[in-house]
Parts: sequence; structure tokens; C-alpha cells
Amino acid sequence: MTLQISKMSRITDRQGLSAETLAPDQILASVAAFCRRQYRIIIGLLLLTLLLAVGYLMVVRSTYTAQATILIDTRRVQLQPQSMFSEAPVDAPLVESQVEIIKSDDIARTIIKNMNLASDPEFVRYGGGLLGNAQYYLYGLLELLDFGGGSDAQEAIDRRVLREFSRNLSARRVGVTYVIEVSYRSAYPDRAAKIANAVAEAYIADQLNAKYLAAKRASDWLAERIAELRGQATSAEKSIADFKAENKIVDAGGRSITEQRVADINKELLTARTQTTEARARLERINQIMSSDLREATVTDTLRSDVVSKLRLQYLDIAGREAELAARYGASHDAAVRLRNQMQEIKRAINAELARLAETYRSDFEIAKKREADVQAALDDAVAKSQLTGQAQVRLKELESNSQTYRTLYENLLERYTQAIQQQTFPITEARIISSASRPVRRSSPSTLLVVLVGTVSGLMLGLGVGIINDMADRVIRTRGQAEAVLGMECLTLLPVVDAANVSIVPADTVAAPSGVRAIAPGACMGWAAMADAFSGYAEGIRAIKGAIDLSPKPEHGRVIGLSSALQGEGKSTIAASLGMLCAQVGARTIVVDADLRNPALTMQLSPQAAAGLLQVVGGMSELDEAVWREPASGLAFLPAVLKAPLASSSEVMASAAMKDLVTRLAGSYDYVIIDLPPLTPALDVRATAGFVQAYVLVMEWGRTRIDAVEDALVSARALKDRLLGVVLNKVDTDQLGQYAWQIGSPRRAGGGEPHWVVRDSAS
Repeated sequence: MTLQISKMSRITDRQGLSAETLAPDQILASVAAFCRRQYRIIIGLLLLTLLLAVGYLMVVRSTYTAQATILIDTRRVQLQPQSMFSEAPVDAPLVESQVEIIKSDDIARTIIKNMNLASDPEFVRYGGGLLGNAQYYLYGLLELLDFGGGSDAQEAIDRRVLREFSRNLSARRVGVTYVIEVSYRSAYPDRAAKIANAVAEAYIADQLNAKYLAAKRASDWLAERIAELRGQATSAEKSIADFKAENKIVDAGGRSITEQRVADINKELLTARTQTTEARARLERINQIMSSDLREATVTDTLRSDVVSKLRLQYLDIAGREAELAARYGASHDAAVRLRNQMQEIKRAINAELARLAETYRSDFEIAKKREADVQAALDDAVAKSQLTGQAQVRLKELESNSQTYRTLYENLLERYTQAIQQQTFPITEARIISSASRPVRRSSPSTLLVVLVGTVSGLMLGLGVGIINDMADRVIRTRGQAEAVLGMECLTLLPVVDAANVSIVPADTVAAPSGVRAIAPGACMGWAAMADAFSGYAEGIRAIKGAIDLSPKPEHGRVIGLSSALQGEGKSTIAASLGMLCAQVGARTIVVDADLRNPALTMQLSPQAAAGLLQVVGGMSELDEAVWREPASGLAFLPAVLKAPLASSSEVMASAAMKDLVTRLAGSYDYVIIDLPPLTPALDVRATAGFVQAYVLVMEWGRTRIDAVEDALVSARALKDRLLGVVLNKVDTDQLGQYAWQIGSPRRAGGGEPHWVVRDSAS
């Protein structure tokens, strides 16, 4: 009952772990276990990298870094004359461009020449120091042996000095400011400060020289261009004068004579047309008046004639008197008649005067028409002459435009030339030094703390990486979780290693047995000796296996249990003997059958003097009772495997009907039939036992059995996998077991209760 509760609790615990993710404490336990397993590799690589770091500190030469700062001033100097070049805005790309100028080879060559660095060992010998001198002498030897491939020694030295100088020089923009930090690294602090300041000053001088050269090139080009334009402008003006003389073109107030004459005649034509229109209007009006009644003669006011006006007044006065007399004395009165006659006379006089005026207006109209025609003819003649000279005017304007263009270009370039001359004599740069480099008091490299820290971190990372690779490459089964993950079956127990030196084994042939009795010595098997302590871990593990067998479905007759392993020498024979002893000690009828016909190791331990065994019984050459050996104390029966010669067809024996009948007879006579089977690889014997073995127990050696070997073995023995009761991890190293309690890549926790132990034996 106790075994059943323990077994169910372990199953439930494993189901819970497989369904849940690892807790933080489990992750920490896994990491700690990994470190315990691989601590030798981790510590070894850590010490190696620290040793390399110390060696690096001892070999590498100390260097010092000095810094100078330059400001790219965005403000324009007021004293500077107006530049003839467009000023680019000071922005991030411009500042970065100045950084590249500072690091350019031209600046470096200037300083190398001014400070005579080409003869300094620090630059010629690859930085000096132990490594630099060794490299220098090595290359010198190669050149001496004509292996270097260099033809010009001085040119090679110059390249080497320039490369060394550029390697130690650095320039960078400080944040998002317009400040550039110039740094130089040297083995001598004074030299580092001196070169950093020299670089900053050389940059300022280079900027001034660049502006001077640009202005000088511009002024030289402008001088040549101005002389050329002066000649072109003079030639264009002379062409205009010659063309005017050739085409008789004379200016009058900014216009030619022909244009002036056409304008004047046009004005006269407008005046003549106006006069003609007025004369026509007066003539038409007087004709209208003459054709109308005298009573409508009030319109004659428009004629502005004094005679007509006086006659009109007289006419109106007489008409008024006549109307008065006619009203008083009648229309036929003599006075009224005389007044009407006077009115007729006056009317005739008015008509006569109007006729005279009409002739005058007609004459004026004809004169105006004639004048208009004459002016029109003159205008037509002038326009015709103007059209004849139009082509010449077009050519003249073209010449004048070219002359004006040359003159404008000449004046503009003359102004620019003046500005370029001013810039040559007054160059100003936007850069200035705001902080000179001072002598550094501390070395900048190598940093002892940084090197040690990098060595430590690199060693740890390298050790962890190699440890992880080594851990992942360890494709052997070490944990309960691995065994269950590979097989998909329960791991029955973990059996530890028991040192054979601490176990007393009594050879079976040295123990006197009663006459005629095939007896096994009590201490003939190391597994039995390890079972002597009922409270040992090994004994507890064997009881766990028996408990799992008892919990399996009980057959009609005795239980037939087969023990096998993936490979040879994993301890299955010892476990089979120990399991049989345990079953016999609790009063069950138990027989152990050595069915490993290729390597009957259990027979060699328990009954090396046996004359008959499994082969003889199956072959009918011996009776079962004549072949069975017994252990007197517990009553355990043992059927050995006696081989007279190596047997090649062992699988046929295991698959024979006689073998099946034998196992059936044993199951009817015993409560437990424990069969020690051959390994799964490479023999086929285990597969042949599927017809009579009810359940199998697979034994795997801890730290030796590879996962792929077990997988391949189970694939080839599907019948065993289907009836597999569980697996047993044998020969567990108790000292290292804790290191694999949480193994990387293991899906379940190893263990699940206290570990169980096993005896290491050479027989199996």
C-alpha cells in the first residue's frame, strides 16, 4: 500500500511539472546545476582569459592622450569685407566635413614634416614598444631577404609614418555643438599635447590658406576675364558707331530722324483730320438750316454770324408788330401788309447771307480735305521710308544689346575683382581654438580595469558558451526527466553506484553444497551482497521496481518480466538477480532465467559449474528440474544458460515454440519469472520474446547510455516499447547527481522522490 501511494504521488508530481512552465526558483536551480557541471571549463577559460589580459598589460606599451578643442564660429566677423563667394551655412554636415579635413593626410604630412617625425622610432617602428619593435625588425628581415616586395625604402617609411600618425589621431564632433575635439595618442605625454596643438593650428592655417588660394585663383581668373570683356565692350561700341555711319542713322532725342519725322507727320494728320471734321459739320449744319423754315432760325446762333443775327432780330421785331396790327385792325390792313412785305425782304436777306456762309463753309471744307490728303500722303511716304530702314534698326538694337551686355559684365566683374583683392589681403576663417591641449597626467591605454574587466567578461562568456555547447553535446541520459521525455514512459527508479571494493562476493564454486543439490552461494552475486542492508538506497530502488511490477495488471498465472538494456554492460543482469532475491525474500515463488545467450554473465556468477541450462531444456536434452539451481536461504530458483560453444542462432531459440512452452510452464509454477534478456542492440533476441513476456523493464546506465541509441533500439523493438513497464537509471553517480537535477534541455525535473542506488558490476 505504501509503495502504491508513493508511486501515484510521483506520477502526479511529474504530470504537474510537465503541464506548467518552470518557476523562477526552478530556473535558478537549473542554472546552478549547469554551473556545477561545467565549472571546470568555465573557471579554466576564465583563468586563461585573465592570464591573456595580464600578458597584454605587460606587453602593450602605455599611451597618453591629449585633447584640443576647436570652435566653428557661426558669427560673421564684421571687419571682413563682403565675400565674393556664397557663404554656406554652418550645419551638421559642414562640421562633419571639417572633422574629415582635420584627419586628412595633408594635415598629417604638414605636421610630420614640421616636427620631423619621420625619424622618430615611435612612428617608424609601428608605435615602438616590444610589439612594435618586434614587428619592425621582422619586416626589416623580410625586406633584407627580398620577401617584403618593397622597392622604395623611403616611400615605405613615409607611408608607415603617415599610417601610424593617422592611427593615433582622432577628431570628433562634441554632441550637437559646433565644437570639434582633436585628440592625439602617444607614448610620451608631452609629445601628445604638442602634436594635438599642432594639428589644431595646422587646421586653422589650412583654412586660411584655402581661403587665400581660392581668392587668388578667383582674382587671377577675374583679371583675365575683365581684360577680355573690356576689349569686347570696346569692339561692340565701335561696331555700333560704324553701323550708324554706314546706314545714315542719326539720333534725335534718343530716336532716329525717320522715327521723329513719322511721329511729327502723324500729329499733323490728326490735326488735319480734326479740322476736316469741323468744316464738314459746319457745312452740313448750314445746309440743314437753309432747308428749314425761318421760324426755326434760332439754330443760327451756332453760326456765330453778326449779319444773320441782326436780320433775325429785325425779323422778329416786325413779326411782333405785324401780329399786333393784325389783331387790332385785321390782317388786310395796309400797315399789316407792309410789315409782312418787310418780313419777306428780311427773310430773303437772311437766305442770301446763309447762302454766302454756306459757300464759305464749303470752301473751308474742301481746303481741309485737301490738307488732310496731303498730310496722309506725307505720312505714307515717311512710313515707307521707315520700313526701308527697319532692318537696319533691328541690327542696330542687336549691336546695342551686345554692347550693353559686355559693359554690364565688365562692371560686375570689376567689382568682384576688387572684392577678391580685398579677401587676399584680409583672409579670415570661422574656426578658432578655444582650448589648447595640456600635458596628460594619466595614461589613456591600456586601461587596467577595462582590460581585466573585458578579460573577465570574455572568459565568463567563453566559458559559458563552451559549457553550454559541451552540455548540449552530452547526449546521454542523466535525469529522470530525460528518460521519460525520450521514451514517453515512467522512470521507475534511480539506482546508485556501489563500490565493488566495499562488497564481499563469494565465488559460487568455493562454497560447499550438499551432495546432489545445485545450490548457489549466498554471496555469489554482488547485487545480493548489496541487498544485505535492507535500508540501503540500492535495496529501496529494487523495491520500487517490484512495486511497479505489482501495480501492473495481474495475469492469470505468474508474472513474466523481461529485463533488457540498450547496450551491453549496463547492469541488467545484476538488477535481475537482485529483483529475484527481493521477490524470493518476501515469500514469493521466484525464478530468474538467464536468457542472454550471447553473454550469459549471470550464469558465470551464480552457477559457473552448471552442466545443463536453458538451451538444454529447450532442446529436450535435459529436464527442467535437472537444470535449475537454488539459493538455500531464500529459495530463489535460477535457470542458467550453459553454452558449449558460441551460439549464432540465439534469436531462433528465443522465438521457438519450445521456449514459449518453457516460459508458460514456469509462469504456472512460479509467481515471478524474471528473464535476463540480451541487450536491444544489436541482437534480435528481445524482439523474439514478445510472444511470452508480459512486461519489460529497460535498464539504462546513468551518464553512459546515449539518447539516440535508446531511440534507435526502441524503434527496432516496437513490441518491447508497447509493453514497457518503465525504465531504470542504473549506476547513478551520487556525487554528481545534484549537478544534473535541473539540466539544460531537460523537460522535467530529475528525481521525484529520493534517489535510488545500484551496484556497478563488470558482469553485466
